[in-house]
Amino acid sequence: MRNESCAGRPPGSRKRPALLWLLLPYALFLAVLPLVNRVTPTVLGVPFLFFWMLVATLATPLSVWQARRGDIKRGRV
Repeated sequence: MRNESCAGRPPGSRKRPALLWLLLPYALFLAVLPLVNRVTPTVLGVPFLFFWMLVATLATPLSVWQARRGDIKRGRV
């Protein structure tokens, strides 16, 4: 007999909504990039595109941390 959960699915195939946090870096770097590709507005003295990439780079570890935290709360490590 196979090791299955109550719903008839294998134990590793539970829904993991915390992994949606991992879509944030994708959205910040790729999906929104054509919209923020501007040079003329400056933020803190740097072009807006450079500032956007800096924010996206800093947000990536935060989103990975959020995804891991969600998995730990659900009992997956």
